Amino acid sequence: MTAHELPVRPSTFAELEALIGQELGPTEWYDITQDRVDAFAAVTNDHQWIHVDPERAKTSPLGTTIAHGLFSLSLGPQFSYQLLALDGFAHGLNYGYNKVRFPAPVPVGSRIRMRATLVSVEQLAGGIQLTMSQVVECEGSDKPVAVAESVARVVEQA
Repeated sequence: MTAHELPVRPSTFAELEALIGQELGPTEWYDITQDRVDAFAAVTNDHQWIHVDPERAKTSPLGTTIAHGLFSLSLGPQFSYQLLALDGFAHGLNYGYNKVRFPAPVPVGSRIRMRATLVSVEQLAGGIQLTMSQVVECEGSDKPVAVAESVARVVEQA
């Protein structure tokens, strides 16, 4: 496996295909603050107390508030840009996710980062579909906090 300067900048199907199976990352650490969790709660209207009530959360088995699982997932694109720059293509879009799991909580005050592995690259009518395994880890945790299989589509330059 070859170490890559990040972000990797493929611009053709062949260059993407050459990356299959190679782990990229990790990204820079991202601080999980109560302000960020509260902002996510405000945007999504998910104000469940384990995320937004530090006093009540102190009495929970976790002892603190935790980030929403979907907050960790929502950072996937931001983290992906640090690992894989697709600006060599005419355009690209996030197509969705095949699998998503949140094996461990993300306590407020912790830091997370992501590693990614390109799982497959398919030539489709009108573009290329990339499937990428994304693993988000939390500093000090033995388990990942988010594991997802993202799907993106890109179009090569004319």
